[in-house]
Amino acid sequence: MLGLFKDKYSDFTVKHFHEQLVQRHGYVLGYTVTKLALHAAGRVRRAPGRSKHRKKRPRRPLRGMLLHQDGSRHAWLEGQPGLDLIVTMDDATSEILSMFLVAEEGTASTFQALREVVGEHGLFLALYTDRGSHYFETPKAGEKVSKTQLTQVGRALKQLGIEHIAAYSPEARGRSERLFRTLQDRLPKELRLAGIRTVEAANAWLKAHYMAEHNRLFAIAAEEDGSAFVADREGAWRDILCVMEDRVVGNDNTIAWGGRRLQLPQSRLRPHFVRAKVRVREYPDGEIAIDLGPHRLARYTSEGEPILAAPTAPSLAAGSAPSRRGLEAAEPGSRSARRPALTAPRPAAHAQVRVGTEKRASSRTKKLTGQRAA
Repeated sequence: MLGLFKDKYSDFTVKHFHEQLVQRHGYVLGYTVTKLALHAAGRVRRAPGRSKHRKKRPRRPLRGMLLHQDGSRHAWLEGQPGLDLIVTMDDATSEILSMFLVAEEGTASTFQALREVVGEHGLFLALYTDRGSHYFETPKAGEKVSKTQLTQVGRALKQLGIEHIAAYSPEARGRSERLFRTLQDRLPKELRLAGIRTVEAANAWLKAHYMAEHNRLFAIAAEEDGSAFVADREGAWRDILCVMEDRVVGNDNTIAWGGRRLQLPQSRLRPHFVRAKVRVREYPDGEIAIDLGPHRLARYTSEGEPILAAPTAPSLAAGSAPSRRGLEAAEPGSRSARRPALTAPRPAAHAQVRVGTEKRASSRTKKLTGQRAA
């Protein structure tokens, strides 16, 4: 045990080291015995005395009542530059609901985390964050955040009915700060032991393995049974948790977005879209969508390439006759194919019908008069 600690786990805490002994090496001795042996051998120092008692803020009683979201920059991957770890945690249980690594924290990473949480658990009541510029507009540095000028994140939370609470000191984010101290101590070592070297592999491993194990060790039961998470049955969150702005279409039927010109395709909705006011949405994965009212006009990749939509079902029922030029005709032999279209010329037989104001032949009139006289 002492040899393993010296050769492989010298930077681990005693608790973390004991967990690895049990999981990886079939170790059977208890934590206290292990700690005392390490103390006696001079491998670890005794913990310093505790500071004076501080009262913690009471937790919310139900899951989903309050979530904490924060990011921490650290050398999470061995030999790699610093990355931001974005974590969303439930206040009632300290359960991690979402975590992933990104190059830099911002609006896109916030929306990605919120989409993961809402997609799996549902809508929640409140979100507690710092006052970063992607979370809040702060008119004057160090003062209170604006309640009227909203960021993209603030706008989305308001649309979903989620309260957004700003923290005004590091101490106010105590639970997040303690969580990141634990993660900064444990996670780089776990990633090293797993042989993970890339961000993509790390994010897949965090979701598949680490989150569940962390929650098993550190999450607690909520004070009350039940949950404050609510399912969004209409799925409106998918088009709300994204960057959203209105644009006016240019004279060439294009939209300016992200340094690119996005060309709108032709549509049966109108001959052109010049000067039309449209709504542009950019999702966390970089995909872009353009809408006109309830209609989706186009979708694009993060590089601005059009995404061709799958063919849609015809608006006419099978076998019905077209009422406008350009629609597909009914199949030959069908009942509707034998029925004349509304715009078809009148049948030739109708042309032979005499109009009521035309004079009758004189011979016929005389014949009818003679017959009456007889």
